[in-house]
Amino acid sequence: MATRLILSPLTPMKRFLLPLFAGLLGSHAQAGEISGKPIARRAVLVHGIFEDGTKLDKMKKRLESHGIECVCPKLIHHDGTGGLDYLAAHLKQDIDEAFGTKEPIIVIGFSMGGLVSRYYLQELGGADRCATFITISSPHHGTNVAWTYYSKGAEQMRPGSDFLANLERTEHRLGKIPVVSYRTPMDLIILPTESSVWERADNVKMPVALHPLMIRSEKVLSDIESRLLK
Repeated sequence: MATRLILSPLTPMKRFLLPLFAGLLGSHAQAGEISGKPIARRAVLVHGIFEDGTKLDKMKKRLESHGIECVCPKLIHHDGTGGLDYLAAHLKQDIDEAFGTKEPIIVIGFSMGGLVSRYYLQELGGADRCATFITISSPHHGTNVAWTYYSKGAEQMRPGSDFLANLERTEHRLGKIPVVSYRTPMDLIILPTESSVWERADNVKMPVALHPLMIRSEKVLSDIESRLLK
């Protein structure tokens, strides 16, 4: 006998939990078939703080299935020691070593990796070869969580830092590059969550339960694919 679902008025707790469960379910949903020609044949995936790039494997496999060659450079100091500008300099070396100095690339940065990528694009000439720039849960205006850690990179990710102010001043160097910024309103790492809203970007809000699930969410990955395949 089928069980009948009876809907009751939403309590405040239910209103909080429903989008949470929706985010979890969305992260495991089956992706639809997306096809098309890649806007560029090379992609650079840049990981976040305290990571080494392995959590980007799902995204890497998805993009490679469409004929996009991907590299996930391991940032030399995963906790931001030395500063995000230092990490960006090494990122440039890794990109040039993998793809040469002129091959058009797609750049996708997660969390701290989005800011490292911005520095590479805006300050180190990377914008000249970038076809599209995508950030996922990146603290474009800083995050209060950065006050809990004391590497130079963490200091640069604090709201009001000189590093962030400089990125804002030089964002015109991105030219006409299409830019996308994904965020979730349930992020506990990017605080406030609106810090991922970047005026220069096409801002996309996704109902994903947690910060690290953003790079595994089927909704996020499918949306990225739809933008990279034309």
